[in-house]
Amino acid sequence: MRRADRLFQIVQLIRGRRLTTAAFLAQRLEVSERTVYRDVADLQHQGVPIEGEAGMGYRLGAGFDLPPLMFTADEARALMASVRMAQAWQDPVMAQASQVALGKILSVLPPAARAAAQSMAVYAPPMGLEPAVQTTLQVLRETAQEHRKIQIQYRDGARALTVRTLRPLGCFYWGKIWTLAAWCENRADFRTFRLDRVEQVHAVDGKSETYCDEPGKTLADYLRAVVPPDAHAKLAAHLSL
Repeated sequence: MRRADRLFQIVQLIRGRRLTTAAFLAQRLEVSERTVYRDVADLQHQGVPIEGEAGMGYRLGAGFDLPPLMFTADEARALMASVRMAQAWQDPVMAQASQVALGKILSVLPPAARAAAQSMAVYAPPMGLEPAVQTTLQVLRETAQEHRKIQIQYRDGARALTVRTLRPLGCFYWGKIWTLAAWCENRADFRTFRLDRVEQVHAVDGKSETYCDEPGKTLADYLRAVVPPDAHAKLAAHLSL
């Protein structure tokens, strides 16, 4: 890859994430971290408002943008495949939003790229989540995004029913099964729950209905606690943590 192309890719990768580490950039661009540090420093000297520093991570300053990029045929195909899978395995609101977003993208693609996307030979038949699980996924996704506490009725693998008050942190897809990562206030510890075993979900009422991130109770803390060290770095980078 030419250096000019690499510098352009660095800006694209940084602007597409909340926080981007040099290690992530080095892995994606197949160069050393030293090279990344040098390239970022050069971009900063050229006036690109990249905030942060080596060892901390980088983000793009407000007000900076580049002209929109046109998708290649392969990128258009990837978007089409992703939306088809989303419609089968996401909640209805996200699946519909994905379809609308794809329609906007297809409308501005050149005819050849649009035809390539629409002829993508990957399909996801409508045999994904049960309607009840879709509804649960939507509620848990929204409450996690809004930092709202919930109370669930949960039936474990032995069919025992418990009631838990949780801080929902994130939903994870494992191939046909979704799980919820949460801080369980009943157990004062992290717990993972299968969505197909959640029987009821209720928002917690009153002043305590929302929560703020506290040290030791965040999604990043959950990953450090339950994900093997060799996999944690990759997953944390993917989630921009």
